[in-house]
Amino acid sequence: MTDEFEPVYAIGDIHGHLDALRHVHHLIAQDGGAGARVVHLGDLIDRGPDSRGVIDYLIEGQAQGRDWQVIKGNHDNKLPRFIEDPAWIDPGSTSGLTWTGDERNGAEATFASYGIAGALEMPLAELHRRAVRAIPRAHIEWLDRLRPWLLHPGGFLFVHAGVRPGVDLSSQSPTDLMWIRKPFLDSTQDHGALVVHGHTALRRAALYPNRLNLDSGAGYGRPASVARLDAGGVWLLGADGPQPMTAERAG
Repeated sequence: MTDEFEPVYAIGDIHGHLDALRHVHHLIAQDGGAGARVVHLGDLIDRGPDSRGVIDYLIEGQAQGRDWQVIKGNHDNKLPRFIEDPAWIDPGSTSGLTWTGDERNGAEATFASYGIAGALEMPLAELHRRAVRAIPRAHIEWLDRLRPWLLHPGGFLFVHAGVRPGVDLSSQSPTDLMWIRKPFLDSTQDHGALVVHGHTALRRAALYPNRLNLDSGAGYGRPASVARLDAGGVWLLGADGPQPMTAERAG
């Protein structure tokens, strides 16, 4: 890790909760100002009430010149693939079901945010036809362009789910970067950078010796988490200001 670098803020999974996203951005603005560098760790859509609003908010911020980077989560990949082929099954999923076939994905809430009510009750061909008409092409293309990882010069690797231990970053599978749990979560090895990720929901954000998990369960109605990473360590932002995080037992 370098001795000096600009602080960077990382936001965990949002899952369609625009209010939560606005709140953590407010915390960032209070701590680091409007020009702060922010990395969003993916899973922007599904489950929450305003997936469309989340995408609009991020697109607008980037258009205004905000230093906002966005990592692609497994849920963010589902909508573009559905538009291409509604029968597509994600290779990272263990359910063997399509995005709309597995209600746990929360796709119905995403369609509702685009004005398509009762999406999972209609025939798939009709849903696809309506989705193509209702969802702006710009949203599909923006989601598709999201990067799978971002390496920060301070010694932080931002990904959605994690990395496969022992595999060089250039050879990591996009499916692993968006989906992996084991063996990444169980690994105690040094990955060459602190891996900052989401995907696996916890009750609260947690720092370990080799990774930082910022998915605190916004998709299940819990508060979203945001952390500041700087030369002094990792700080969790909240109503009482930034609080230093201490690494828990590895694993």
